[in-house]
Amino acid sequence: MTMLHQRAFRKIDRRVRMTWAAVGADTFLVSYPKSGRTWFRFILSHYFASLAREGEAVDLREMFGVVPNYDLDPVRGIPAFRYGHRRSDVPLILVTHHLYRRSLFLNRPIIFMVRDPRDVLVSAYFHATRHKHRFIGGIDEFIVDEAQGAPALVRYLNAWGRGLPHHRNIVISYEALTAETEATSSSVVDFLGFPPRPEPMRRAVEASRFEAMREREIEQGLPAHDYDRGDTESLRMRRGVAGGFADYLSEAQAVRILDICERQLTPAAKALVSKTGLQLG
Repeated sequence: MTMLHQRAFRKIDRRVRMTWAAVGADTFLVSYPKSGRTWFRFILSHYFASLAREGEAVDLREMFGVVPNYDLDPVRGIPAFRYGHRRSDVPLILVTHHLYRRSLFLNRPIIFMVRDPRDVLVSAYFHATRHKHRFIGGIDEFIVDEAQGAPALVRYLNAWGRGLPHHRNIVISYEALTAETEATSSSVVDFLGFPPRPEPMRRAVEASRFEAMREREIEQGLPAHDYDRGDTESLRMRRGVAGGFADYLSEAQAVRILDICERQLTPAAKALVSKTGLQLG
C-alpha cells in the first residue's frame, strides 16, 4: 500500500469513527473558541461525575473523561470517555468548536453557547498572542484578521445560525451562565432528559468558581498544553468577567466590532447573539 493510499485509508477510517460517535452521542456542546466552554464543561463534568461516583470530584484533566472532545484524541477525545457502561447516569456530551456541517452533527441535539463578540475577541486575542503565540500584532490588527478575528467569528455564527434550526437545541449565553449559574446549568441538564438535582448542582457550581478553577489551572495545567501559567493573561481561566472587554478595548475598537457584526451577521446569527443581551441593528 502506497503512502498516498495509507493517508486516504486513515482519513476514511477517521470519518467513519467520527460518524459512528456522532450517531451514539446524546448531544453536542458547541461554541466559538473563548466563549466560556471550559468553565461550562467543568460544571457539567463535575455534576455528572459526582452522581456516578457518589460525590467524587473531578479536576481539569479528568473532566475530559466525563465530557470529552468530539475527536479521537485518546486523552481528551471520545476514547477518553469513562462512562460507556453508565449511560443512563452520564450522557455522552461531545464538545467541539467545529463549524456547522450537517454530516458532522447528523440529527443530534445541540447545546450552543454564545458570548458577547467584544468579550470573545478580547479573550481570543490574548489566547492567540500569549497562550498559543500564533499572532503577532495589536488588537486593531487582530479584530480584522480573517483567520482569527471578527471575520472568523462572523462566519462561524452565520453557519450555525443556518444549521441550528435543523436540530433540537438549547442556546445559552456566557452572560446568563455568569448571572444565574445554577439555573442555567440545570436548564441544560433538563434539556438532556435528566431531572436536575439541586444539591449536586450547587456543589458543581461551587467547585467551578472562577478563582478555584484558575488555581487548578495554575497548579495542574491542561493536557497537551505548554504555556506560561505564571502569566495571568495567558491562562484559559483569564478573567471570567462578562463585559470585561471595556478594560481592554477603546470605544472606537468596540464600535468597530459591533459594526462588523451588524453589517455581516445574518438575522439568524444576530438572534443567537441576542441571547447575550446584546441587540444588534
